[in-house]
Amino acid sequence: MVVEEKANSQPQFAQFARMKLLIIDDEPENVSILHDLLVDSGYSRVKTLTDSSQALETCRTFEPDLILLDLFMPQPDGLAVLTALRADRGDVFLPIVVLTGDTSEEMKRRVLSAGATDFLVKPFDLFEVLLRIGNLLETRRLHLKLDLQRAAYEDAVRERTAELRELEAQLQVAAR
Repeated sequence: MVVEEKANSQPQFAQFARMKLLIIDDEPENVSILHDLLVDSGYSRVKTLTDSSQALETCRTFEPDLILLDLFMPQPDGLAVLTALRADRGDVFLPIVVLTGDTSEEMKRRVLSAGATDFLVKPFDLFEVLLRIGNLLETRRLHLKLDLQRAAYEDAVRERTAELRELEAQLQVAAR
């Protein structure tokens, strides 16, 4: 059933195929399951990491559009990685989905308070994984589009302001 649903959903996720996804989990089996699911679903830029101490540097060089982050790993654990990523990324919208088997209310609050965008419970429902990733990548795409538009508007305002200052200077010269 999951295989059928996954296969039928592939065109929906094709628009995000070029976006970069990073999986950070110390369990090679989990990494393999998620990697294979994403690649089989059409994602072509998936990077995996089993050593959480490399997470921050990998994010800086790979610049992922979404991160799947295991919570319970050797030091630094997922919560420490999440906190460091949020501090490093500032105001940039970067979806970080925490992977955990702990569904306690306390853990949910801690993870969401630390900056997780969402979380997925182990064992994974593979179709849910694809849906959540697709939704978050759409949100990421829209944020990136807004950032580009904002930058273009700021450039246009700067350009127009410079033109107005030049015109003002010319008028002052002409008025003398």
